[in-house]
Amino acid sequence: MKKEELYYIYLLLFHALLGVLLFVLPFVSKICTLTIFSFGIYYIVKTKNKNNEVLILSAYVVSIEVLLRMTDGIFFNEFGKYAILIFMFLGMIYSGFSKNALLYWMFLLLLIPSVILATLTLDFGTDIRKAIAFNLSGPVCLAFCSIYSYQRKMSFDRLMGVVTAFSLPLVAVAVYLFLYTPSVRAVVTGTQSNFETSGGFGPNQVSTILGLGVFIFFVQLVLNSKSRLIQLINGGFVLVFAFRGIVTFSRGGILTAVMMIFMFLTVLYFQANGKTKPKIGMIIILSFVAGLGVWGYSSLQTGGLINKRYANQDARGREKKSQLSGRETLIASEMQMFWENPILGVGVGRNKEIREKETGIVSASHNEITRMLAEHGSLGLIDLIILFCTPIFLFMFNRQNILALSFLVFWLLTINHAAMRLAAPAFVYALSLLKVYTVEKPAVYRE
Repeated sequence: MKKEELYYIYLLLFHALLGVLLFVLPFVSKICTLTIFSFGIYYIVKTKNKNNEVLILSAYVVSIEVLLRMTDGIFFNEFGKYAILIFMFLGMIYSGFSKNALLYWMFLLLLIPSVILATLTLDFGTDIRKAIAFNLSGPVCLAFCSIYSYQRKMSFDRLMGVVTAFSLPLVAVAVYLFLYTPSVRAVVTGTQSNFETSGGFGPNQVSTILGLGVFIFFVQLVLNSKSRLIQLINGGFVLVFAFRGIVTFSRGGILTAVMMIFMFLTVLYFQANGKTKPKIGMIIILSFVAGLGVWGYSSLQTGGLINKRYANQDARGREKKSQLSGRETLIASEMQMFWENPILGVGVGRNKEIREKETGIVSASHNEITRMLAEHGSLGLIDLIILFCTPIFLFMFNRQNILALSFLVFWLLTINHAAMRLAAPAFVYALSLLKVYTVEKPAVYRE
């Protein structure tokens, strides 16, 4: 076994033990938060970000954020986004950024008018700073991650290093969830999103990060598993994350994972040569069979309730009125605000106030697209077009970033069901902008 593979196994075991430790001694979570943040700054300064250490550390923060929230380890709710922002700033100081990233500076500038509007129109009883920070921390984090990553050259091997950095904390998440709910069957009684199978935390956000875990370990399995043992380990984790994601009863994360894997295999297939395509075809067949197996096991563990959940039925098999767990009302109200205020929108943070006054519903947006339209109007629409079109345009000229479209899919689908509560969609989106290249191994000539 190679040293790299042994090192990978040791790191996985360490993070499995970390999951146990955080379950037994939750107060350790705050120590982890401080350690990750302080070590991240120290490491970037020490290395001067010569090998894009910023991306490795940010990927780690993205994967561990939900676990730190579960165990009450963060000191403020937006820790993940602010930590990544600070890492990005340091990365830009040492490594600069592309002058061609003007689109993302424009993206930031187009957010400002609605911020000014909000300061003039938000109710007196509203904490303006918190309202603006809650709604803009995600877009601002995305913008700076994108400015840093835009057309930044990175070897494919280094990109795989970022994928590995994603994978490690996810192991701790999986271990924690199994310890928190060793018996899924004992806690599943209905078809609503289940907090017990989500570690006592929001199922929507847990499902999001578990879905990302399914994709990350699938990529590890296909592209980064050179020995049979590593293949078994990574393949096993794909199944584990799929099962734990399904039994959260929050559909968004799993459906996103399926679409990411579909996009990844599609890109891989069309870019492969004739000899490799049959192997990819076999991977697709085996993935489908494994998916059916995980679904069957999940159905047994939930007494068939998971089937009803995805069929949009209650525990008695009756069709639910809402297809999107009540989010249609939120989406409709935000679209109405956009039609009534098409230029500048209603202002950052105001859509929640207006919805409460008009409908009595007290709920923040779950959909970043309709929130951007409602609060930023046509300027928000321009921003969304920038975000959607730029990675596709770049991919057309750099096909070696074979994960780019999958990263874009993660961002697009995640912000449709979980807005930007987590740092994950902001950072993962930025990875779709990298200019990836493959290092050719030098030929060996003999005399």
